[in-house]
Amino acid sequence: MNAQTLDAGHVAMHRRRKRVNAIALTLSLLAMAFGVFWLLWILFETVRLGAGGMALSLFTEMTPPPQEEIGGLANAIFGSLMMVGLATLIGTPVGILAGVYLAEYGQRSWLGSTTRFINDILLSAPSIVIGLFIYAVVVAQVKSFSGGAGVLALALIVIPVVIRTTENMLSLIPNALREAAYALGTPKWKVISSITLKAARAGVLTGVLLALARISGETAPLLFTALSNQFWTASLSEPMASLPVTIFKFAMSPYENWQKLAWAGVFLITIGVLLLNILARVLFRNKH
Repeated sequence: MNAQTLDAGHVAMHRRRKRVNAIALTLSLLAMAFGVFWLLWILFETVRLGAGGMALSLFTEMTPPPQEEIGGLANAIFGSLMMVGLATLIGTPVGILAGVYLAEYGQRSWLGSTTRFINDILLSAPSIVIGLFIYAVVVAQVKSFSGGAGVLALALIVIPVVIRTTENMLSLIPNALREAAYALGTPKWKVISSITLKAARAGVLTGVLLALARISGETAPLLFTALSNQFWTASLSEPMASLPVTIFKFAMSPYENWQKLAWAGVFLITIGVLLLNILARVLFRNKH
């Protein structure tokens, strides 16, 4: 009797677990379908409205005045590439060096804990806060918007992402590699540069690409720093056009030609960020 009761209990528990598993699986699939639906809709609308604006003039003409038939986004594309590229060049070395310190030297030190805490705050801070900070310490002091201020704002967004990724990737490297190098008399700086960083290079590069993808579409920091410019400029001491700010300005306007260019800019940024994310995924997969 006891054995039969025990078997019945096991059967009831098994059925209950199957029901819970089926419910959880169904809810998970519904949630996934909900997210994928909106993503596909956004991509469809971006392609439908943005692909039609793709033309050679988009890359050769300056941003046009309202209701002008001829025009493009050449100055905004150049400005975005310049500011994003310089911000990545500035933020990447700082982020990698700080990540190396946290992973290799500052695991238990008060400086490492403090740096890690501040980095977590920067990582989760809204980008508009960073834009206001650079506005207060740079733009308000020199009394002029500039591309250089935009570069600094974007670099402050790059740094915490690269720090976190570098620290995490280095922490995954087995200590046996370090110990084997130490046993051969290799100094620590050589172990870090030739062994641990080399082993984690794919993950570190993934973090850099993800940071690059993030700042490519940032608008708020540039509104407070670089502002915009209707004309071509390569000077970092002057206001500089960028794709996100130009899209924001053109999309909010009542002019059809500006709206068409805005959707073309959205298409360019979407394709660029998508390619960067795919490249990061490929690198991360190859690492394993």
